[in-house]
Amino acid sequence: MGVSHPDGRICGVTNGMTNPVLSRIATELGVRDRQIEAAVELLDSGATVPFIARYRKEATDSLDDAQLRTIEERLRYLREMEERRGVILESIRSQGKLDEALEAQIMAADSKARLEDIYLPYKPKRRTKAQIAREAGYEPLADALLADPTLDPHSTASAYGDPAEALDGARAILIERFSEDADLVGALREVMWANGFVTSKVREGKHEAGAKFSDYFEFAEPFTKLPSHRVLALFRGEKEEVLDLTLEPGDQPYEERVAVHFKTAGPWLTDTVRLAWRTRILFRIGADLRGRLWQAAEDEAVRVFAANLRDLLLAAPAGTRPTLGLDPGFRTGVKVAVVDSTGKAVATHTIYPHVPANKWDESIAILAHLCTVHKVELVAIGNGTASRETDKLAGDLIKRHPALGLTKVVVSEAGASVYSASAYASQELPGMDVSLRGAVSIARRLQDPLAELVKIDPKSIGVGQYQHDLAESKLSRSLDAVVEDCVNGVGVDVNTASVPLLTRVSGIGSALAESIVAHRDANGPFRSRDTIKKVPRLGPKAFEQCAGFLRIPGGDNPLDTSAVHPEAYPVVKRILERTGTDMKTLIGNSTVLRKLRPADFSDDIFGVPTVSDIVKELEKPGRDPRPAFQTATFAEGVNELKDLTPGLILEGVVTNVAAFGAFVDIGVHQDGLVHVSAMSHRFVKDPREVVKPGDVVRVKVLDVDVQRKRIALTLRLDDQHDAQAPGSGSGSGSGSERAQAGGQGGRAKQQRGGGGAGRDRRPEPAPSGAMADALRRAGLTR
Repeated sequence: MGVSHPDGRICGVTNGMTNPVLSRIATELGVRDRQIEAAVELLDSGATVPFIARYRKEATDSLDDAQLRTIEERLRYLREMEERRGVILESIRSQGKLDEALEAQIMAADSKARLEDIYLPYKPKRRTKAQIAREAGYEPLADALLADPTLDPHSTASAYGDPAEALDGARAILIERFSEDADLVGALREVMWANGFVTSKVREGKHEAGAKFSDYFEFAEPFTKLPSHRVLALFRGEKEEVLDLTLEPGDQPYEERVAVHFKTAGPWLTDTVRLAWRTRILFRIGADLRGRLWQAAEDEAVRVFAANLRDLLLAAPAGTRPTLGLDPGFRTGVKVAVVDSTGKAVATHTIYPHVPANKWDESIAILAHLCTVHKVELVAIGNGTASRETDKLAGDLIKRHPALGLTKVVVSEAGASVYSASAYASQELPGMDVSLRGAVSIARRLQDPLAELVKIDPKSIGVGQYQHDLAESKLSRSLDAVVEDCVNGVGVDVNTASVPLLTRVSGIGSALAESIVAHRDANGPFRSRDTIKKVPRLGPKAFEQCAGFLRIPGGDNPLDTSAVHPEAYPVVKRILERTGTDMKTLIGNSTVLRKLRPADFSDDIFGVPTVSDIVKELEKPGRDPRPAFQTATFAEGVNELKDLTPGLILEGVVTNVAAFGAFVDIGVHQDGLVHVSAMSHRFVKDPREVVKPGDVVRVKVLDVDVQRKRIALTLRLDDQHDAQAPGSGSGSGSGSERAQAGGQGGRAKQQRGGGGAGRDRRPEPAPSGAMADALRRAGLTR
């Protein structure tokens, strides 16, 4: 049996998992069997995906983190399947029905669905009509009528007592036999998948209450063409008792296929086949296909959530610059926090520039004073309630005090309320009011989004679709993997990193992260990677996994600020000897480094891939893979919806990406939607092929609906703005569909106070997190 880490990572294969299984994974990924075997062996030894992807390229022949994550997921699936296979074999064996042929069939099953198909006839169940008929002795009659269709059913049944009762019993036996034939059901399932479709109708009296599902009041689409967000919307509508869904099999001769499979003929057997199809087989296949539709839609929704989270975590950091954080609000005021270049909170305040207090001039004076005293360079404005008004306040501050040289940026405040009320926030910001902690978080996430967002449960960041409809374990596993990959991809300064950030480093859990910070607090900054070994409970294996991802800027060894692993320092020594230089001369010397041949420095341990990485790292040690920081310039005089006119070309920031398009903040407090059909002149399957959250883009306004607060945008600046806005009809991306895209749960920002920080007391469903905020600002939710 494979082993599992406490955090749920699968680290091995299961007993009985043969080379053909690994070969299937290799085929799926388009790699060699040897690569899969090496990856499995490393995972089995406790190595993490980031460590294998970065420092064991020779072993896996350079499998990347995405491929390794796929291997991890497939191993998890195969382990579960092996466990189920064992349970099924034992169950059938205990019944005395397991022969060599059946065992071979079970061992050859390559999916959970196939296993369940084979097991169904042997699965313990309540006494069925067929079982009662067998106990009454009618199985020989069923066998006889099936074997010889020329027999007269009534006269043949007379030998079994009451002919009508005997025929009913024989029919029940045959219906069960037909519906539990694994090969037949499996084939019919695939035929229905290829030819069937989903229909939906609104339930009586639900037209008004279920208006957000209006696109699906009279709807039909083939299974194979349904995109994930539409499947989730249909199931949501059914769950809320607005829609009735039906899975139609399509125009195919299903009953004839059953008859041919069992070689039936004659009226009595034909009726039996018809009943088997309509009462048992269709129902079972329909349930299976519902599960398949949901599974595929859920997988895609998790993928979109993970991709958006990755983009958010890897957004460009503004860097170590003093920052003013503004957490907008009306009645409760705008919460203000100043953090220095290291992210330390140095000042807090609450101002009341908006209604009902309207202390505009006083608020600007306070902000100007704080910015002057603390040499603030950036202003981070949360994008929740009163964001646009607070953005205007910051603009006025900049206009009145140009000498301050401020730059203002609107940032996502998703999860800020969750952080504010967390135990870690209490520990990190002791004595600070909960409401002010959000402003600190907003300022820090502009300085370094990754370092700040790791303090928040990834699900609370809310950049996905239908997140509360998804399996908790699957979503958490995927999002945790994204955070781990992002943190290790960027690297962590071990002398400044928080416990949550260190926890995400390869080989370090929460307990070890706390131990590292405690050692750092007690003994001062680490001067070299080697001294990290002195941390209590940090053994050789943990050091191997984490050392390459921990950085020590300004330490004793210049290599400690790079991604070169300490185990590979001898390679650098060989390079220094060969080039006749010292470390100071070599690092950053592109002229010398680009002339080196990695093969000249490789050996049995460090091959060409690793040496190539070392040379690249020496050229730009500790380079940050994230993009350069930039901000959008909102158009002067365009502050509200009424200021927009079709044809206007504006600059904006992509706030979120859904399956049907992207939301863009253009500075009017309602995000506009660029439908997927308006993203490019070529066909776009995935909107993320074109844009990602945080991208600065130029868009043209196609249509503005002031009453419903909707803005239709296009990235194709040559589009005619008088045409129908993409997605405005009943197809993909229409209003009710967009309104459903955000999932359920709380808003990005909740009203704080009264012990309810971060909680939402509105009826489910409601959009969640950043997606909720984007939808609200786009006018797509109430």
